[in-house]
Amino acid sequence: MAPRGVSAEEKRVRLLEIFHETKDFFQLKELEKMAPKMKGIVSQSVKDVLQSLVDDGLVQGDKIGSSNFFWSFPSQRGAMMHNRLSAVKVTQDSCQTQLRELRTAIEAEAAARPESAERKNALSQLAHTHNELRELESELSQHGACDPMVIEEKKRAVILAKEACMRWTDNYLILLSYFTRQHGVDAEEVRKHLGVEEDYEDLL
Repeated sequence: MAPRGVSAEEKRVRLLEIFHETKDFFQLKELEKMAPKMKGIVSQSVKDVLQSLVDDGLVQGDKIGSSNFFWSFPSQRGAMMHNRLSAVKVTQDSCQTQLRELRTAIEAEAAARPESAERKNALSQLAHTHNELRELESELSQHGACDPMVIEEKKRAVILAKEACMRWTDNYLILLSYFTRQHGVDAEEVRKHLGVEEDYEDLL
């Protein structure tokens, strides 16, 4: 059994050592049997540890027939680290070039906007206008229901509600007329039975 407190990274190192020390290839079942004896890694965690090594490119895997085999050689890690270092250097060079270009652009913009009393006044006025805009927006939000957009939305909602009421009123009148014709019942009796006042259709 693996000793308590063994970190996930330590398990990765130990499992990788099996490949590098044996210089051989294995199936998952073989590693699950070997890892507890050779490196003190519990067999239940071997699959996850192995997958993390494969994901990082430290262990190679391939399917041969119906079986999956895994292998890793010491030279692979060195080659991978070298490739990573080269990629980092390329990224660093790109970032440094971009930084130089940004500094040059900042210097050019600063030169095109020399400090002057007129510029200071314009910037001060801009800041004042921004503050005034924020205050007005805050004041407008406090009035809530008086917001023109809110009022317009309510107007549209009222129109839609009125149109819906008119449709239902028309539907009621059509149904009432049909019912009275089919059954020979007086419309007033139907209204009384349903609790509908005579001025129902005039309420709009």
